[in-house]
Amino acid sequence: MLRRLTATACAVLALQAQAACPDYAVIDQAPAAPAAPRASFQHFGSRLLSALYSPWHMVHDTMVAKGQSAMVVGKFDYDAVLHKDLEDERIHVYLYGASTKGWEYVGVHRTDRDGKIFVSMGQRPVGEYKVRMVVEGDGSSVEGFLSVVDPGREAVLFDVDGTLTINDFEAYADYVGIKTATPYYYAPETVRAYRAMGYQIVYLTARPYWVTRDAREWFGKMNLAAGHYRSNAYGDGPIPPNTEQHKTDYVTYLRQTVGLNIIRAYGNATTDISAYAKGGLPKAETWIIGPNAGRDGTQALKNDYAYHFSTVVSKTRPAKCN
Repeated sequence: MLRRLTATACAVLALQAQAACPDYAVIDQAPAAPAAPRASFQHFGSRLLSALYSPWHMVHDTMVAKGQSAMVVGKFDYDAVLHKDLEDERIHVYLYGASTKGWEYVGVHRTDRDGKIFVSMGQRPVGEYKVRMVVEGDGSSVEGFLSVVDPGREAVLFDVDGTLTINDFEAYADYVGIKTATPYYYAPETVRAYRAMGYQIVYLTARPYWVTRDAREWFGKMNLAAGHYRSNAYGDGPIPPNTEQHKTDYVTYLRQTVGLNIIRAYGNATTDISAYAKGGLPKAETWIIGPNAGRDGTQALKNDYAYHFSTVVSKTRPAKCN
């Protein structure tokens, strides 16, 4: 009897020591958000901006470790080409996740001269959260995600353009409305398999912030909607500068500050190879597709993900989480 009790206690302690799995189902099944208060814009220029152009807002996804305070950044502008910032206007913020009782009202914030708001979410329990931001003046809105993770949570990281899609220019074809980016054969199935096995999914891209909306729509079309998406923090142009530094810094942040255990990473460019290595990811688990496949000691993905799925992904153990 004593041995059984001891074994049970040890099993419980071991379970408690494991990192929690990402609870994607919670945000996938989020209820409709409440209606935000409506009032006139504070400035005539904002009313004119809203009347002439379509909103092009975004939220920077945020990931922090358990016990860390989370700051979520929203960016509000109008028009897909001009990106005219919405300045000094009121934004209502809501949060939904496993630890909230329905949608939680976080408060109202004013945009700065760059059309941004910085919202402190405080220290939140481990889990996935949906963040909704609503412009008071016209009711336009945008959503993003906050992930709070146990140190040691296992993850799989993906570049997007040229890695999940067939070339680096697909994103911008989407952006100007030409077509929908074509995924590599079995790329969506690969991502979904890792998600089903309990891994945190991270999308790390060199895209500028203003194609975030298109990226989220593409993920939705591919049934890949839930996942931490991080665009280039170092520039806003069509091809932002410092791609390698952006990815190196963010991989380092995820590993050293958040404590994420990135067990495998996917890319296509030489900047991916270099950034992943500088961020501390082993080349034995760095998979590169396209012309650079296998370069500099990385693992080769030649033409699509089908063979890789059957020989590597399907044989990958489930994430060590509960």
